[in-house]
Amino acid sequence: MYYFAAYLLKVILSLFGRVKVFQKEKLPQSDGYIIACTHTGWVDILWLGVSLLPTKVHYMAKKELFQSGPLRWLMKKLNAFPVDRDNPGPSTIKVPRKLLKEGKVIGIFPSGTRTTNQVPLKRGAVTIAAYSKAPIVPAAYTGPNNFKELFKFKKPKIIFGDPIYLPEDVPRKEAMEQMMEIMNEKLYALQSTIEDK
Repeated sequence: MYYFAAYLLKVILSLFGRVKVFQKEKLPQSDGYIIACTHTGWVDILWLGVSLLPTKVHYMAKKELFQSGPLRWLMKKLNAFPVDRDNPGPSTIKVPRKLLKEGKVIGIFPSGTRTTNQVPLKRGAVTIAAYSKAPIVPAAYTGPNNFKELFKFKKPKIIFGDPIYLPEDVPRKEAMEQMMEIMNEKLYALQSTIEDK
C-alpha cells in the first residue's frame, strides 16, 4: 500500500513540476535515522516521502488525524503513527525507538505545526534521537504548500544536511541541549540555502 500510494503520488505531483532534491548523498546508508524537516504546508509531507523513495518514511503525526475511521486506516497504511502533542509521555518515543532499532526512517516536523516563520522547535526529534542513539538528518523544503500553489506550478525543492549525532562526551541533558541548538541552526541555514537555489 505504501509503495502504491507513494509512486502514484509521485506521478500526480510530477504533473505540477518535478521536485529537485539536493545533497541526497548526505543520507545515512545504513541503520535507522530521523528526518527533521521544515513544515509550511501539507504538500511538503508528500514531497519528502517521494524524494526518499524507495526508502519508506514512518511519519510521526498528531493523534487527531487518527480519530476518523477511514483516515486512521489510511494513515496506518502509509506507515504513520500517532502522538499526543499536548500530553507527550514515555509511550511517545516507544514506537519510533522500535522502528529505529529495526533500521527504519522516522519523519518528524519539529516546528510541530505548519508555518513560514521561525518558531521554537519542539524537542521530540532530539528526545527520540538521544534515547535511540540515532542521527537526525535536517531537511528543508520550499515550493507549493497547497492546491492553489500547485496550480501555479511553483517549483518544489528539498535539501538534506549532514547528519547530527548526539555528543558523547557530555551528560545526556547537556548533549540534548547541544543537539537541539545544532538542529535549529542547520534547519534554518538549509532553509536559506534552498530558497537561494
